[in-house]
Amino acid sequence: RRIRQWDTGMSTEAMKDMMVLVADKNMETAVRTLLSRHEALGIRPVEADVFRHPQRDSGCCNKGVEFFSALAGRFRKLLLLFDHEGCGRESERPEEIEAAIERDLSVRGWSGNASVIVLDPELEIWVWSPSPHVEDCLGWRDADPPLRQWLVDNGYLRAGGAKPARPKEAMEEALRLRRIPRSSAIYGQLAQKVSLHSCADRAFTKFRDTLQQWFAVGAGAAPWEGQNGAVLM
Repeated sequence: RRIRQWDTGMSTEAMKDMMVLVADKNMETAVRTLLSRHEALGIRPVEADVFRHPQRDSGCCNKGVEFFSALAGRFRKLLLLFDHEGCGRESERPEEIEAAIERDLSVRGWSGNASVIVLDPELEIWVWSPSPHVEDCLGWRDADPPLRQWLVDNGYLRAGGAKPARPKEAMEEALRLRRIPRSSAIYGQLAQKVSLHSCADRAFTKFRDTLQQWFAVGAGAAPWEGQNGAVLM
């Protein structure tokens, strides 16, 4: 017996574990690198395809469900990530946006198999980990003053605070002072080196917890309950 999807005729054996839709190349690089660190995430190896929406954050937010529908039947799980800043729904809380899109995906047959993660305010919030690797990747090793003190001195970070209120602006200025162009490679370096256990950001915690729920170590491919329903043949 095999499970088949009526509208595609594709057997579950041919499906990949997960499809990820992101807003830009920086996020794509970060997610691909993080998924390669499956042991650090506490998950089994995952076979995933990562796509970028051509309309970036607003496209992910407002047309992500439509994008997923075009590829139904090829993936067991769906993951959607985008920034709150620039998504077009900044008046709503990130958790409200996530819940609304997840409800839309659920009624289309993806209940329990799709997750939406809205980074608040943007991806760079994940950059500002207390790890010393952040200073290395941003060119601030052995700098005087140290990077975090510079953030405080220049109003990017409150004394005793964990992360800058405007993380993207803080990162861009820190790189500019070191004459390092901002590139997706930096996001890959950070995702590769920084500890995944010290980040307490809400969106990152949801990202990690979702993956651990879906792809627990020692577990095989989970039974699929995909779009339009699956039937035993």
